[in-house]
Amino acid sequence: METWYWWMILGMAAVTYLPRAIPLTLLEGRELPLPIQHVLRNIPYAVLGALIFPAIFFIQENIWFGVIGAVAAFGIAFTGANVMTVVLGSIAVLSIYSLLF
Repeated sequence: METWYWWMILGMAAVTYLPRAIPLTLLEGRELPLPIQHVLRNIPYAVLGALIFPAIFFIQENIWFGVIGAVAAFGIAFTGANVMTVVLGSIAVLSIYSLLF
């Protein structure tokens, strides 16, 4: 294996490990200010939305397939169902849609 592979692996390991290790060691025993806590609580939702939203439109050639699946998932999730119910419900809706059209 060439040496640049090893440097690339070490670089990826550092980029993955350091953002997790530094806050863990530097902020141990401290509590963040309340505004920062609120921002950090919303980051997973923002990232999830940024990952899922483009995929809705590019899932198949038929754009309606993704839109109907997203609407079904949002509707089921809005009722307060758990994640497994949302996933299985949207799969069921898309299965029926693909059988009809």
